[in-house]
Amino acid sequence: DVLVSFFYFHKYANMLETPKNFDEFFEKFLRGEVFGSSWFEHIKSWYSHKDEMNMLFITFEEMIQDLLSAVKRIALFLDKQLTDDQLANVVKHSTFSNMKTIPRANYEQVPGDLLSHHLGRFMRKGTIGDWKNHFTVAQNERFDEVFHRTMKDFPFPFVWDIKDFQ
Repeated sequence: DVLVSFFYFHKYANMLETPKNFDEFFEKFLRGEVFGSSWFEHIKSWYSHKDEMNMLFITFEEMIQDLLSAVKRIALFLDKQLTDDQLANVVKHSTFSNMKTIPRANYEQVPGDLLSHHLGRFMRKGTIGDWKNHFTVAQNERFDEVFHRTMKDFPFPFVWDIKDFQ
Protein backbone atom coordinates (compact mmCIF):
# COMPACT_ATOMS: atom_id res chain seq x y z
CA ASP A 1 0.00 0.00 0.00
CA VAL A 2 2.85 2.40 0.71
CA LEU A 3 4.05 2.03 -2.88
CA VAL A 4 0.61 2.97 -4.25
CA SER A 5 0.21 5.87 -1.81
CA PHE A 6 3.67 7.17 -2.66
CA PHE A 7 2.87 6.94 -6.38
CA TYR A 8 -0.16 9.20 -5.91
CA PHE A 9 1.76 11.57 -3.65
CA HIS A 10 4.49 11.89 -6.29
CA LYS A 11 1.83 12.89 -8.83
CA TYR A 12 0.41 15.47 -6.40
CA ALA A 13 3.62 16.94 -4.93
CA ASN A 14 5.27 19.46 -7.26
CA MET A 15 8.63 19.19 -5.51
CA LEU A 16 8.92 15.49 -6.45
CA GLU A 17 9.52 13.89 -9.82
CA THR A 18 6.18 13.17 -11.47
CA PRO A 19 6.02 9.50 -12.43
CA LYS A 20 5.34 8.75 -16.09
CA ASN A 21 3.14 5.83 -15.13
CA PHE A 22 2.61 3.30 -12.37
CA ASP A 23 4.78 0.62 -13.99
CA GLU A 24 7.82 2.90 -14.10
CA PHE A 25 7.25 4.11 -10.55
CA PHE A 26 6.85 0.51 -9.35
CA GLU A 27 10.30 -0.42 -10.67
CA LYS A 28 11.92 2.74 -9.32
CA PHE A 29 10.37 2.10 -5.91
CA LEU A 30 11.73 -1.44 -5.80
CA ARG A 31 15.20 -0.18 -6.75
CA GLY A 32 15.07 2.60 -4.14
CA GLU A 33 15.20 5.30 -6.82
CA VAL A 34 12.37 7.42 -5.42
CA PHE A 35 12.42 10.33 -3.00
CA GLY A 36 13.73 9.09 0.33
CA SER A 37 15.52 6.15 -1.29
CA SER A 38 14.64 2.55 -0.46
CA TRP A 39 11.52 1.97 1.64
CA PHE A 40 12.93 -1.41 2.66
CA GLU A 41 16.16 0.15 3.96
CA HIS A 42 14.22 2.98 5.61
CA ILE A 43 12.14 0.53 7.64
CA LYS A 44 15.10 -1.64 8.55
CA SER A 45 17.28 1.31 9.56
CA TRP A 46 14.69 2.71 11.98
CA TYR A 47 13.89 -0.71 13.39
CA SER A 48 17.58 -1.36 14.04
CA HIS A 49 17.47 1.47 16.60
CA LYS A 50 14.43 0.15 18.46
CA ASP A 51 16.44 -0.54 21.63
CA GLU A 52 18.47 2.68 21.50
CA MET A 53 15.68 5.23 21.26
CA ASN A 54 12.32 5.89 22.80
CA MET A 55 10.38 4.78 19.74
CA LEU A 56 6.92 3.35 19.13
CA PHE A 57 6.33 1.23 16.05
CA ILE A 58 2.73 1.32 14.90
CA THR A 59 1.23 0.81 11.48
CA PHE A 60 -1.50 2.41 9.46
CA GLU A 61 -3.08 -1.03 9.19
CA GLU A 62 -3.22 -1.40 12.99
CA MET A 63 -4.95 1.97 13.27
CA ILE A 64 -7.47 1.14 10.55
CA GLN A 65 -8.25 -2.24 12.08
CA ASP A 66 -8.56 -1.14 15.73
CA LEU A 67 -8.09 2.58 16.29
CA LEU A 68 -9.05 2.44 19.97
CA SER A 69 -6.33 -0.11 20.75
CA ALA A 70 -3.82 1.92 18.74
CA VAL A 71 -4.70 5.10 20.65
CA LYS A 72 -4.34 3.22 23.95
CA ARG A 73 -0.88 1.99 22.85
CA ILE A 74 0.15 5.53 21.93
CA ALA A 75 -1.12 6.92 25.25
CA LEU A 76 0.73 4.20 27.17
CA PHE A 77 3.90 4.92 25.20
CA LEU A 78 3.57 8.63 26.01
CA ASP A 79 2.81 7.79 29.64
CA LYS A 80 -0.54 9.59 29.42
CA GLN A 81 -3.53 8.47 31.45
CA LEU A 82 -6.70 9.07 29.46
CA THR A 83 -10.26 8.67 30.65
CA ASP A 84 -12.71 6.66 28.57
CA ASP A 85 -14.25 9.93 27.35
CA GLN A 86 -10.84 11.30 26.34
CA LEU A 87 -10.00 8.06 24.53
CA ALA A 88 -13.33 8.18 22.69
CA ASN A 89 -12.70 11.81 21.73
CA VAL A 90 -9.22 11.05 20.37
CA VAL A 91 -10.57 8.08 18.41
CA LYS A 92 -13.45 10.17 17.01
CA HIS A 93 -11.09 12.88 15.80
CA SER A 94 -8.50 10.40 14.48
CA THR A 95 -10.66 8.38 12.12
CA PHE A 96 -9.64 8.57 8.48
CA SER A 97 -13.05 9.90 7.46
CA ASN A 98 -12.83 12.72 10.01
CA MET A 99 -9.20 13.61 9.32
CA LYS A 100 -9.93 13.75 5.59
CA THR A 101 -12.21 16.73 6.29
CA ILE A 102 -9.60 18.65 8.30
CA PRO A 103 -7.75 21.08 6.00
CA ARG A 104 -4.47 20.89 7.94
CA ALA A 105 -4.48 17.10 8.09
CA ASN A 106 -5.22 16.95 4.37
CA TYR A 107 -2.53 19.55 3.51
CA GLU A 108 -5.16 21.81 1.93
CA GLN A 109 -3.38 24.92 3.23
CA VAL A 110 -0.08 24.02 1.59
CA PRO A 111 0.52 26.44 -1.29
CA GLY A 112 -0.35 25.31 -4.81
CA ASP A 113 3.24 25.69 -5.97
CA LEU A 114 4.14 22.78 -3.65
CA LEU A 115 1.06 20.58 -4.02
CA SER A 116 -1.21 20.39 -7.05
CA HIS A 117 -4.51 20.31 -5.17
CA HIS A 118 -6.46 19.89 -8.42
CA LEU A 119 -4.75 16.49 -8.93
CA GLY A 120 -6.00 14.96 -5.72
CA ARG A 121 -5.95 15.04 -1.96
CA PHE A 122 -3.24 14.02 0.45
CA MET A 123 -5.62 11.71 2.30
CA ARG A 124 -6.86 9.59 -0.56
CA LYS A 125 -8.60 6.32 0.41
CA GLY A 126 -7.60 5.14 3.86
CA THR A 127 -8.00 1.48 3.03
CA ILE A 128 -5.86 -1.62 3.45
CA GLY A 129 -5.04 -3.62 0.35
CA ASP A 130 -5.47 -0.97 -2.36
CA TRP A 131 -2.28 -2.33 -3.93
CA LYS A 132 -4.45 -5.14 -5.33
CA ASN A 133 -6.22 -2.56 -7.51
CA HIS A 134 -2.90 -1.45 -9.02
CA PHE A 135 -0.43 -4.36 -9.12
CA THR A 136 -0.52 -6.78 -12.02
CA VAL A 137 0.06 -10.46 -11.23
CA ALA A 138 3.64 -10.08 -12.47
CA GLN A 139 4.17 -7.00 -10.28
CA ASN A 140 2.78 -8.83 -7.27
CA GLU A 141 5.20 -11.68 -7.87
CA ARG A 142 8.11 -9.27 -8.39
CA PHE A 143 7.26 -7.32 -5.24
CA ASP A 144 7.03 -10.55 -3.24
CA GLU A 145 10.42 -11.67 -4.55
CA VAL A 146 12.12 -8.36 -3.70
CA PHE A 147 10.35 -8.11 -0.35
CA HIS A 148 11.26 -11.64 0.75
CA ARG A 149 14.87 -11.25 -0.38
CA THR A 150 15.31 -7.82 1.20
CA MET A 151 13.28 -8.33 4.39
CA LYS A 152 13.88 -12.05 4.98
CA ASP A 153 15.29 -11.62 8.51
CA PHE A 154 13.11 -8.69 9.50
CA PRO A 155 11.07 -9.56 12.63
CA PHE A 156 8.28 -6.99 12.31
CA PRO A 157 5.06 -8.37 10.77
CA PHE A 158 3.52 -6.73 7.71
CA VAL A 159 -0.16 -6.76 6.81
CA TRP A 160 -1.11 -6.87 3.14
CA ASP A 161 -4.86 -7.35 3.44
CA ILE A 162 -7.56 -6.62 6.03
CA LYS A 163 -8.22 -10.38 6.13
CA ASP A 164 -4.76 -10.82 7.65
CA PHE A 165 -6.19 -9.37 10.89
CA GLN A 166 -9.10 -11.80 11.11
